[in-house]
Amino acid sequence: MQRYFVAPEQFRGGAVTITGEDAHHALRVMRMKPGDKIIVSDGESRTVLASVTELIPQAMKADILEKLPQDSEPAWSVSIAQGLPKGDKMELVIQKGTEIGAAEFLPFESERIVVQYDAKKESKRLERWGKIAKEAAEQSHRHRIPAIGPVRSWKELLATIPDYDLAVFCYEREGDAAQGVGIGAALRKFREGKLLSLEEGRTPSVLIIVGPEGGFTDREAAEADAAGAVVAGLGKRILRTETAGIVGLTCVLYEAGEMGGE
Repeated sequence: MQRYFVAPEQFRGGAVTITGEDAHHALRVMRMKPGDKIIVSDGESRTVLASVTELIPQAMKADILEKLPQDSEPAWSVSIAQGLPKGDKMELVIQKGTEIGAAEFLPFESERIVVQYDAKKESKRLERWGKIAKEAAEQSHRHRIPAIGPVRSWKELLATIPDYDLAVFCYEREGDAAQGVGIGAALRKFREGKLLSLEEGRTPSVLIIVGPEGGFTDREAAEADAAGAVVAGLGKRILRTETAGIVGLTCVLYEAGEMGGE
């Protein structure tokens, strides 16, 4: 069944209106007709089953049949801070991270980034990334579209670390020869410690920090540690930058019980 995200104000009484590219997609690509069922979410607190009543090139209207439970979002809110990679790798991180369950993406600059960041192109880049997140959220039956923050400097990213209940700085040296702290140990320590002290009903927040193709410097690792992040490895093998965040996210959600973890 086709799913769509709309702004809250597009819900009016017992009906909802889909506009723009989504309406065009429904009419021209999906070839929907009155009576077809769709699922519509406002990306916040409401997801409904609706029946199409009218289709025109600019809009599709549907009557709400019932409110659906919002049960596909993870119990923990996990953000991926991604050192800017080259090419279209950030698009892959956003697409797959959204499918798995990331709540937010924070692109940032660091010492060893390979790509030449152009601030003039940021608005178009963020628009493209937002579209990818929306499509991936629809495909994976999410109830919310992950937020995508503006590109931050390294210092700006460090300043956000205290905002999270746990920040994991993914550093390949911690995985060398199985030495150092692994992300599994860091997550278990969090579960057995700080997680228990959180206010009941509050969603735990976790930040996964991943470096670009060139990795992180020792100085950046020390600064992350000083800012309150846990420096941890993702295993003995060196992962590509577009793989590391996805692996880290999966590990966190497993520990949160989303994938059969405890």
